[in-house]
Amino acid sequence: MISGDNLRNKMKMLDIELNSHQIDQFSQYYDLLCEKNKVMNLTSITQPEEVIDKHFIDSLSLVRAFKPESGMRVIDVGTGAGFPGIPLKIVFPDLKITLLDSLAKRVGFLNEVIEALELTDIEAVHSRAEDAAHNDLYRQQYDLCVSRAVASLPVLLEYCLPFVKTGGCFVAYKAGDAEQETEQAKRALGMLGGALGEHDSISFMLPDTEYARTLLKIHKIKDTPKRYPRKAGMPSKKPL
Repeated sequence: MISGDNLRNKMKMLDIELNSHQIDQFSQYYDLLCEKNKVMNLTSITQPEEVIDKHFIDSLSLVRAFKPESGMRVIDVGTGAGFPGIPLKIVFPDLKITLLDSLAKRVGFLNEVIEALELTDIEAVHSRAEDAAHNDLYRQQYDLCVSRAVASLPVLLEYCLPFVKTGGCFVAYKAGDAEQETEQAKRALGMLGGALGEHDSISFMLPDTEYARTLLKIHKIKDTPKRYPRKAGMPSKKPL
């Protein structure tokens, strides 16, 4: 069971004020996560305080780089157990969110969470990013793409930028110092229609942890060429 007071106080560090309904939703989400984790591998982090710090607070640390606005369309690529998409939906209920994952069992869990928490304007989609990004329902339809998926930045850019409309943003959650990755991604940025400004890399320590997080705020400045992303498996095998 998570501590509502602890969660509320941690969120205040991000200038987020939770109401009692939102705290109940986070608590229920935690319970569902732990219960399902007994029969399928969703996360190695299950202790209440760790889940608060390394999943819930980490997910909401997005606000350090990007302030979501009511009605925005957001896609979470490689969402896994629903991070950061579901915490974002709980705190910003007016967002319209797509949770994208390639594993059917995880999508089934996400649908259970959506139903149990009575969330609206949110869908869980079973697809690889390389396939969904060529579907007109999703391609260049989003104001914001987020991803905590573990992949190098050139690979993530090919997965994620095709979903973002011109003028929108992709925020990549990276561990530690991402300077080397951003240097390696310059070619991919140019090819895929993205740009990363001088002040668009935001690094910090998660509260009460020794975990360093960097958020990369990538701007979509032009349409992604239709040939990207390449067919399934190619972005990771041969990064741009």
